[in-house]
Amino acid sequence: MSRSLLVVLGAVVFALMSVTFFWVFKLTMANSMKTDMVSAEKVAAFIQALLEANRNNYTDNVVVKLQKEGIQAHEHWKDERGVALPAQYLMESGRLVAMKDLKFSFRLASLTPIYVWNGPNSDFERLGLAAVDKDPDKPHYGYITKGGTRYFQAIYADRAGSQACVDCHNQHSNSPRRDFKLNDVMGGIVITFPVGE
Repeated sequence: MSRSLLVVLGAVVFALMSVTFFWVFKLTMANSMKTDMVSAEKVAAFIQALLEANRNNYTDNVVVKLQKEGIQAHEHWKDERGVALPAQYLMESGRLVAMKDLKFSFRLASLTPIYVWNGPNSDFERLGLAAVDKDPDKPHYGYITKGGTRYFQAIYADRAGSQACVDCHNQHSNSPRRDFKLNDVMGGIVITFPVGE
């Protein structure tokens, strides 16, 4: 074999080995990085835990204490003396977060909302709200696409956590359902965030 042919063959073998090494390295790193990443379901669970803790904290350490001082939580808190109901507190927090243009949102929704704008915004949400109503301990997950962006959406059951929630929904003039009991599923918390960007 001529020397020039050996050089060419050596260069080809070196190139093939380099490409193979590069792809093996890249795949190994990609797999390693995937194992270090948190799943969308886990991220949603983190967000849900934070929302639940904040809402419970607001209820127990703001609403209850202010009630003892004669300041009530009620629906018209923006226009009258008082503070937001815990559900309104969560929805207002969601509105403020949505203004940050992070493509991240959370809100309360229901198949029997007091106000129509709190109903499901899509078939996926309608199915998810029905699913968490049937099995409140199991969140409903899925992927949706809006405006060319892929999102992960999680829906968690929202239960009547206090008698005040039950009374408000059962007595409200706009309420389509008036037979809620304590711990009944009243709707869901819908969490939406972008994935794969």
